Amino acid sequence: MTGETEAAMRDHLIRSDGQEDVLIATYGPSTGLERTTALIRSVILPRDGERHVHGNASFTSAYVLRAASEARAAGHGLVLLHSHPGGEGWQRLSSMDRDTESEYERVARAATKMPLLGMTLGGQDTAWSARFWFDRTTPTWAESVRSVSPTLAVTWNDDLRAVPGVTASQERTVSSWGERAQGSISRLRVLVVGSGSVGLDIAQRLAATGLLNVGVMDYDAVETRNLDRMIGATRLDAALGRSKVDVAARLMKSAATAAHVEVRRHEVSITDPVGVSIALDYDVIFSCVDRPWPRAVLNGIAYADLIPVIDGGIALDTFADGRLRNGIWRAHTLVPGRPCMACIGQLVAGDVSLDKLGLLDDPEYIKGANREVPSSQNVAALSASVSSALLAQFVSLTAHPGRRGVPDPLRYILSTHMLEHSTATSGPYCPYENATTAGDRRTPIAEHREGWRTIVNNRTAKKHSLRLRAVAKLESVVQRVINRVVG
Repeated sequence: MTGETEAAMRDHLIRSDGQEDVLIATYGPSTGLERTTALIRSVILPRDGERHVHGNASFTSAYVLRAASEARAAGHGLVLLHSHPGGEGWQRLSSMDRDTESEYERVARAATKMPLLGMTLGGQDTAWSARFWFDRTTPTWAESVRSVSPTLAVTWNDDLRAVPGVTASQERTVSSWGERAQGSISRLRVLVVGSGSVGLDIAQRLAATGLLNVGVMDYDAVETRNLDRMIGATRLDAALGRSKVDVAARLMKSAATAAHVEVRRHEVSITDPVGVSIALDYDVIFSCVDRPWPRAVLNGIAYADLIPVIDGGIALDTFADGRLRNGIWRAHTLVPGRPCMACIGQLVAGDVSLDKLGLLDDPEYIKGANREVPSSQNVAALSASVSSALLAQFVSLTAHPGRRGVPDPLRYILSTHMLEHSTATSGPYCPYENATTAGDRRTPIAEHREGWRTIVNNRTAKKHSLRLRAVAKLESVVQRVINRVVG
């Protein structure tokens, strides 16, 4: 849910007299490859006489039927919420709560054709819990409840996502923001889209921070021309044409400080519906791509599916004689309450169509349209500045330094050493932000294309020389020995 929606529900459910209260909302699904998320769409406040507050609060049938009718008309599912004023952490159901939700499960399904969602708010620490009712007998508990705004707040179901133990390698990390923050941050599922110079660095540092689940998405391979930026990639990686996600996975496992880390490799394009489905399984996404089309897809996911997207990039400018003129890098987090990439001028709608058609790589088109050739300069010394800027956004989003969240979009100008805060605001007719919580009803931007699949298939089918294969085998054996001895 958005932070604004959560505040509205919290303000109603937590009463000044200390009694319980009830509330009804609606939701829409966001369906990933392995996970389904219920996105809270609207809050339906009770009218006079539609609920009883007498220690244990209760709904009236009139309230539930009215809300069910509104949910059906909007094509949404039904959410029944109640508060436990003295509750703290993930709340379980009392026998009375269970009976109430079970009783209304049939009403919700008959009206909306969707499962009932039950939610509870603990009044002591404003922690949420949630469960789906797929039948009247037993609820299916959610893994977490996320409130998305410039600060990301997550309540975890410890039974499904246990708090990981702090390892000796994490002592300084934990001393920076405490065990409670570490326990939440480490359980986040984070996806890095683009495993180039910036993405590769970010992925390793997330693993070193102690995250348990990190995914990397890229369908490209390491080349010799990448080695001045992809720190950790080797000449052997380039000679073998290893996939960037395989190299990232190897380096992440080496850097990991958690006792058990799961690195997921996704050799797909985020512009493909398969890539989008994968992305919807994650809690936070790093956008480390520089093309308009993939950035537009991620821009849409940030709002339609309430998955914070941390985006940025670098542009270097040179004089005619090749000397460095200037460098600019940017960092911004896309969440409700902050403007999207289009609103801050970092995404042009027309460029998305051109990118789909491949015209941004066509020299004849670029010349005929009098467009500038896309900048391709980058160096390791400065790409590290971009990754650090994006990671600072991640820390602000999840650890809330100074009890603040992510800042307005930032831009650093190298030549004058100035850090600028953008004054851009959300456009009133922004198609991305106006689609907030659209979920599965999002306007599709991704499309099935064979280009990236061809690249992956050609790499997989390529045969290398016997000498290269022998060196790769030796490297693999040495790595296994190291893991056995150290582990």
